[in-house]
Amino acid sequence: MKEKILAGKTYLGIELGSTRIKACLVDDSFTPIAVGGYEWENKLENGYWTYDISLVHSGLRAAFADLRRNVKEQYGAELTTLGAIGISGMMHGYLAFDKDDNLLTPFRTWRNTTTGKAADVLTELFGFNIPQRWSIAHLYQAILNGEEHLPRIAHITTLAGYVHYLLTGRWELGVGDASGMFPTIGADYNGEMLDKFDNLISDKGYPWKIRDILPKAQLCGDHGARLTDAGARFLDESGKLTARICVCPPEGDGDTGMTATGSVRRRTGNVSAGTSVFSMLVLDKPLGGVYPEIDVISTPSGDPVAMVHCNNGCSELDAWVKVFGEFSELLGNSVDKSALYNMLYNNALTADADCGGVVAYNYLASEPVAGVEGGAPMYFCPTGGRLTLGGFFRAQLYATVAVLRIGMNILSEKENITADTFNAHGGLFKVRGVAQQILADALRVPVAVSESAGEGGAWGMALLAAYSATADGMTLEDWLDEKVFGAVSTETRVPTVDGMNGFDKYFERYVAGLAAQRAL
Repeated sequence: MKEKILAGKTYLGIELGSTRIKACLVDDSFTPIAVGGYEWENKLENGYWTYDISLVHSGLRAAFADLRRNVKEQYGAELTTLGAIGISGMMHGYLAFDKDDNLLTPFRTWRNTTTGKAADVLTELFGFNIPQRWSIAHLYQAILNGEEHLPRIAHITTLAGYVHYLLTGRWELGVGDASGMFPTIGADYNGEMLDKFDNLISDKGYPWKIRDILPKAQLCGDHGARLTDAGARFLDESGKLTARICVCPPEGDGDTGMTATGSVRRRTGNVSAGTSVFSMLVLDKPLGGVYPEIDVISTPSGDPVAMVHCNNGCSELDAWVKVFGEFSELLGNSVDKSALYNMLYNNALTADADCGGVVAYNYLASEPVAGVEGGAPMYFCPTGGRLTLGGFFRAQLYATVAVLRIGMNILSEKENITADTFNAHGGLFKVRGVAQQILADALRVPVAVSESAGEGGAWGMALLAAYSATADGMTLEDWLDEKVFGAVSTETRVPTVDGMNGFDKYFERYVAGLAAQRAL
């Protein structure tokens, strides 16, 4: 392994997620061999969820430094070169820069739901669903607001696109991440919609057209970008990392999730569960309707994907695990965090499948798919219900995937679109089998989890980096099947009758109780 590292036969993926910046290094068998990380949190400032741009810089360097230290400790090798690098980040949002690369307004993340008017106007204009999270919705809302920075825009991009620019000097995006900025067709933005947008704002007199300020869209496998001298110094403060390393097109967390689960082929699907939860199903035909609950984005290869994005994921569930950890501490019993999760999750499976009537809502932020603005955690137990620890936690686990069920019902009932199997990854699935079984029962399809699923999007980005350097003409679908997942151990859970019936009862009460959540 030391020889591989020194010879540059390793590939690096870095993902800037909602709560952690993670660096994952794989070898030439595409297996993770070392990781590094940095914890961070967004903040609500002047009405917008944001991260300080300086924290993007320092956090990225800290994650790489942590990886470099771990490589040195594990293998006795300095990390000085790589086969390829890839950057991923939270999709959507708004980062606007002037011609001198000055940030014109604080980073507005995907979590913001301040663009309702813009999203509605653009959806009607395009005949295509534009969610509030998308970059074009943020841009047009800024136009509606008459914000003063607009005439000075030279570039808008995503978080991954910004970091990629710092490393390579190129304003570009993988087509999957680009599809969360503006609608795409195949390898490029939708030209008809670009023209419609320019016509919409033609009376404003801005010195730019929309195509001028969007990053160039790139298909996976492109390896034109290289790490510059300045980029190498920026990433590695030790000064030991060499320049000229291949840097593949940056991608969003949706596409790294597809890649990390081998779900880029048509009619395959995946679910990613962390701070947010989303499902993606690669389409073999366009959707027949326009649905505010369904985003249409792209695979790294340019195929359309139906995405159900839920703003709220595991944060409320994690908070309850922490509460019971504190209770254990009060009793004088210090419990390992992983053991605590295992205990509470597995105990949830012993509870009644309908949670004894308990229903939970995990809304720390608004939830557009459920029609909820604002959001606040809530649970109820009806008269005659049965409140137990297992039932309460089962209800919290159900809550992490209940909004997914709302969106997936639209695809199955209105479009007759289903997946044969969903592949799952992310922190929710680290406790073996529990959330996986609940998801299978909720979506009524088998759910597979691979042994590398816990590494999540950073591993998926490392795979895209490796693909760009080693594809040798293979499609991404074939490369993943033959080079990566053929040797990966995967466990599949199938829906159970008791589980499906129990979730259906829970879901009926969940939908009925949304009126109370909206009122709260």
